[in-house]
Amino acid sequence: MHDNEKLHSVREISAPVEGGEPPLLTLTPKAVEMVREAMRREGVSGHGLRVAVVSGGCSGLEYHLTFAAAANEDDDRLDFDGVPVFVDRGSRDHLRGVTIDYVTGLHAAGFKFLNPNAARTCGCGSSFAT
Repeated sequence: MHDNEKLHSVREISAPVEGGEPPLLTLTPKAVEMVREAMRREGVSGHGLRVAVVSGGCSGLEYHLTFAAAANEDDDRLDFDGVPVFVDRGSRDHLRGVTIDYVTGLHAAGFKFLNPNAARTCGCGSSFAT
């Protein structure tokens, strides 16, 4: 993170903690606010946010955010202050303990992934390796 980016305080809203493990995923209040705003802009109110990890990027894995009308059968379903979040089973291990924030800075604004499990990340912060 650059000095000119503002990181928001982390407050878990309602992500479950399973057996003392870190929460599957945490969204900061600012990230939740910006997801709601994006849903409004794109006309997908009532949808959920799908958070996934896919192959790609310069470090081997990258984060992928999309809106989904409903969860898939094998998804983990989380709720952050009324915003449904869906995580597929294949992404679960890569996302455990990750915090998603929304940051603003001189060069850009956007979602930032804070992944304590990443062995390395790329310069843009959207790709990582474990």
